[in-house]
Amino acid sequence: MAFVTDPIGIKGEEEAAKMLEKKGYKVIEHNWHLGHWEIDLIAENKEEVVFAEVKARTTTYGDIRPEEYVDENKKKRMILSGNAFMRHSKSTKSLRFDIIGILVDPATMEVTYRAHLENAFQPSTHVITSGSHSASWLWGHKKKRK
Repeated sequence: MAFVTDPIGIKGEEEAAKMLEKKGYKVIEHNWHLGHWEIDLIAENKEEVVFAEVKARTTTYGDIRPEEYVDENKKKRMILSGNAFMRHSKSTKSLRFDIIGILVDPATMEVTYRAHLENAFQPSTHVITSGSHSASWLWGHKKKRK
């Protein structure tokens, strides 16, 4: 996956980072990658790590807001990416998956809409303990048997 290079996407991620910082989070990663796993923004405070997907658009395309473009497939990829980050960083903090929607006026590059869905979804398998490597990082890793 590539880094965000379009001006609307860049503006959206900048605005999303500001939103998280205003809420007391420190943004520690922009466009974090490990192999093919990617997360738009990773932020943290003393208790939590927030994995945020940012959807920046120039219009709502009818009644569909930017944050509504995160489908189940993207949520699964976010969970797997969060899993990879937590294994890589060895963090023991609580996790949260957020979605941030941003509308940008393409003529002026001003943000006209912001929505922050905190704890937008949760993994289907819960963490047993944050210190247990074998139990903590199993989200979405269930193997299908044939």
